[in-house]
Order: sequence, then structure tokens, then C-alpha cells
Amino acid sequence: MSFAYPWVLALLALVPLYLAWEVLRRRATLRYSDISFTRRGGGVGRWLRMVPPVLFALALAAMVVALARPRLGRQFEEIETRGIDIMLSLDLSGSMQAEDFAPRNRLEVAKTRAREFAERRVGDRVGLVVFAASALTQCPLTHDKNIVSEIINRLDFDLLDILDDGTAIGVGLGTAVARLRDSEAKEKVVILLTDGVNNTGDIDPLTAARTAASFGIKVYAIGIGTTGPVPFPVRDPVFGRRRVRIEIDFDMPTLHEIAEITGGRAFLASDDAALARVYEEIDRLQPTEFKARRHTVYYERAGLPMLLALVFGFAGVLLSATVFRRLP
Repeated sequence: MSFAYPWVLALLALVPLYLAWEVLRRRATLRYSDISFTRRGGGVGRWLRMVPPVLFALALAAMVVALARPRLGRQFEEIETRGIDIMLSLDLSGSMQAEDFAPRNRLEVAKTRAREFAERRVGDRVGLVVFAASALTQCPLTHDKNIVSEIINRLDFDLLDILDDGTAIGVGLGTAVARLRDSEAKEKVVILLTDGVNNTGDIDPLTAARTAASFGIKVYAIGIGTTGPVPFPVRDPVFGRRRVRIEIDFDMPTLHEIAEITGGRAFLASDDAALARVYEEIDRLQPTEFKARRHTVYYERAGLPMLLALVFGFAGVLLSATVFRRLP
């Protein structure tokens, strides 16, 4: 509880002064509605005749409290964020079906970790590009992480019917850069995740990296997968679905160069836990800036003391005019 005008409470000093004045004034004056009260002598009569002044004093005290405007305050905290714009560029080529992250394939692991990363980026805008032989913006930059998560969840290899199989790293990066170049965010970031070598597309990955750097866009490049022969699902017309071991080329040096050109970092994630740590490291490297601002909302509580002042005042007037009225 606090008061908007606490200095008004100094007027409460008038209450005992008023009571003292009433006591002195009434020594020579009796207020009764019945002269039989005069036969009762001292004690009770003297106290009873102070009832109206006490009620008036209480009314005065309640009025002073009401004028001081008592109020209850509730503190709120507003969090201001200076968000980062982040585009996820995810390789959706056929090689992402490799199951070296058993029991799931590379794409399923990448989807899980990308979704978790997006959901942690409070205050940032996140978007999504997928690429294979071509690239497609699946989600423009948005603050709505539920939409981003839902779109990531729905990603599957059926999109290869649109994208065609292949690994166009330069096109995937270039499409993400195009989505960020007009952004007015303080920082702009692309997280590029791939498991292969650039083998198609009209844009060279290093050209795309230099374009990103010219727009002040930082690239964190993640190579996902293990080296050497990896288990890969195939559909055999005789035996149905089975696994074979195949070699999948991996171009980590190019990812390092992309990161160096743009001022980012390159990472190798050879298992699910390693990929989780990579995203946690990116969280640390690109923290969201928070600024807390506290303010207090006050709720006025002058109504109750004002009501009490009216009740006490009315009671005092009523009793003065009836029970304790002055004898003629």
C-alpha cells in the first residue's frame, strides 16, 4: 500500500485537536434528548456525549486518508529484445537419407535439432530454406516459432520431386542471403547445414559467401555426417527395403572457407549429440540481447475510506439530531 499524496496525511493531526476542542467545549454544555440522563451523574454520561464527536473525528480521519489517495501497486517487467534475423538453410538432398545417426537418418536428426534451436531464439526472427539441386523458401522470416517448428516437422524427401536431387550448396546459401539482404536487424545470420559436396547449381558456394559478407551476413556452416561408408536405405525389387553401405563425399574445407569469408564458424557434427552441441555453441556465439524495463501499475483504493467518511459523518449527524440533540 502506498499513497499518491502522502503529505496530506499530516492533516490527521487535526483529529486529536478536534477531539480535544470538543472535550473542552462540552464541559459547559450537555447534549441529551432526555433529562433523565442528567440524573445519572458523571461516568457513563460524559462518555456517551462524546459519541458524535468521535464519529465526526473518524469521518475526518477517513476523509484525510481518501484525499491522500491510497493505492496498491503491481510491478510489471517488460522485456525488450534486439532480435537477430536467422535463416536456416537445410540440405534436403537424397544423401540425407543416410542412417549413420541410427536409428534415425540425417534429415530426421537435423530437423529435431533445428526445431529446438528455433524455439530457443526468443525475440529473433527465424526463416527456413531447403535445397537439393535447387532451393525453395519454406518459411520467410517470422517471430512465430510454432509455424517454423511445424514446417520443419513436415519436411520430407517428397520435396525432391520439386527440387530434384543433387547438392547445390551455393544456391541454398544464395537463397537464404536473398531473404536476409533487406533486413534491418542488428545482426543477420545464415545457418547452413549440409552433408555433401556442391555438385550442381548456377551459384558457386564461395561466390554466395562473398555476397553474404557484402550484406553483413554471417554464416555458420555445419557439416553433418560421418566419413567412410555409411548405411543407406535402398528398395530392392526382390528383398524390399534393405540397407547397403555407400561412400558419401564430404567437403568440409569449403564449409570452413564459407565461414571464414563471412566471419562465422564451421562445425562438424558426426552424431546427434554433436549436432546438439553445435547449435548450443551457436546460441552462445549469437546471444539475443535483452533489456528489462520495470514499471508499476497502481490501483486506486480511495473508495473505501471515502465511503467510511460518509458513513461516520452521517451517523454523527443523525445521532446529534436525535439521541444527543441539545436540550432547549
